[in-house]
Order: sequence, then C-alpha cells, then structure tokens
Amino acid sequence: MWDYTNKVMDHFRNPRNVGTIENPDGVGDVGSLACGDALRLMFKLDNEKKKITDAKFQTFGCASAIASSSALTEMIKGMTLEEAGNVTNQNIADYLGGLPDQKMHCSVMGKEALEVAIENYHTGKCSKVILEGEVICKCFGVTRKEIEHVIQENDLHEVDDVMNYCKAGGGCGGCKPDIAEIITEVRAEMTPATEAPQRKMTIVEKVRLIEETIEREIRPALQKDGGDLDFVDLAGNKVVVSFRGMCAQCKSAQFTMKDVVEAKLREFVSKDIIVEEDKA
Repeated sequence: MWDYTNKVMDHFRNPRNVGTIENPDGVGDVGSLACGDALRLMFKLDNEKKKITDAKFQTFGCASAIASSSALTEMIKGMTLEEAGNVTNQNIADYLGGLPDQKMHCSVMGKEALEVAIENYHTGKCSKVILEGEVICKCFGVTRKEIEHVIQENDLHEVDDVMNYCKAGGGCGGCKPDIAEIITEVRAEMTPATEAPQRKMTIVEKVRLIEETIEREIRPALQKDGGDLDFVDLAGNKVVVSFRGMCAQCKSAQFTMKDVVEAKLREFVSKDIIVEEDKA
C-alpha cells in the first residue's frame, strides 16, 4: 500500500474538475492506455485578461494520476498562460503534500499535458504528444529527450529516479545502461565550471543589489498584471517580501515567489537566496 498524504486521498476520492469543456481553448493529451496511464487536460481562457477561467480533465490511471490531475486543474485556475507554463511537476507534488517516489511520473504527466495544451492554444497543432528523437525505453516509448528533460528539471542522479519520474527502465530493464549513460552526460552538462572564489558582499552591498534586482528584473513583470511587492527584510540569505495589488490576492503567489522572485534573486544576487512572504 502506497503511503499517500491526506490531500492525495482527498483529491483521489473527491476529484475536482472531472469532465470536458465545450469549445476549449487548449487541449493536451499525453500518456497511453497501453502503458497504464493517460490524461486529457483542457482549459478555457478569459477573452479579456487571457487568464484560465476553467480547467477540466479525464484520466486513466492510479490514485496518484487522478489526484495529480485534479490538483493541477485547481492550481492553474486564475493563472495567465505564462504563469501556468511555469508550474512544474514538483509544484504539483508539493500541492498534494508530496507523492511516493514511485508515483512522481503522475505529476510529470500532468505537467506534460499542460505544456501540450498551451502549445495547442498557441499553434492549433495536434494536441497529442509526438515523440521526438531516439526511443530509449521501447517498453514505454520514452525518448532520450524526455529522459534528459526529467533529469534536468528534477535534478535526478540514479536510474531508479528516472524510472519513477517517466517510467523509462520499468519494463524489461534492457535500457537501464543507456539511461545511466544519459544521466552521466546530462549531469556533466549541468555541473558548472569551477569559478574563482568571489569576495563576500557586505550587508549594505547585498541589500542594494537585491533592491536593484527587484526594480529591474521583478517589479516590471508583476506590475504588468496589476501586482507589486515590497522588500521587507534581509536575514542572512533569507529575503522577506510582501506582495501588493493583485499579487496579494493571487492564488499563484507562492509560485510567483519561488519561480520568479527567488529565481531572479538567485540569478543576480546569490544562489543561496531563500525568499519568504511577510506574514505580519
């Protein structure tokens, strides 16, 4: 018996947004009934602000597949397509309070369906996932490109990790040596070249750089959607911010904080930055 969280069980037993949308703006079909998991995700956009007003799904799979699909549809409602495109499979798992390692492929399937649905909206092309490149796992039809993607996005190190996230290697096992080789290649590319040690910034320098980064890289993106934020405090590597305007009311504020604010501060200030929201 898998060790599921209460939230996973709630979304499995009481799935939200099951069904279809008449004339959807985007549709994404991923998976295969032959492989045991399949998902169709569809969404409807608000014509004025281009935000997702409705999202529904149909899935064939286990409790984790149903819960992940249900959670994803709840998460993306109210988001712009840009915001929805930044949702990761780890965000889906975190929303559910975590998934067993062996079931992480269900969150990956949700993320892939969302990517395909957004691509379908932009291009009108077929909403089926078209396999590209060399097929490494013939049992489950997983390509080299897909394996490379899950390794990079989830910082995977072991063949069993890859199997948990995309099923590659979970059939006959004959492709495991190839997967191990791909892991070595991808991780070599992910490892940054050794850099000369830099002088440690003073608190004043760090505060100034944080303020400049917020003003230049973060605030304009938030203000486009009617939001904003204030830099409240700095304690070591912990940056405390307070959202204002539309951001203060937005359901996706937690993703904005991590995927936009924290990501930009790590890029331009320090890779050790952690961003938290002011709860006062």
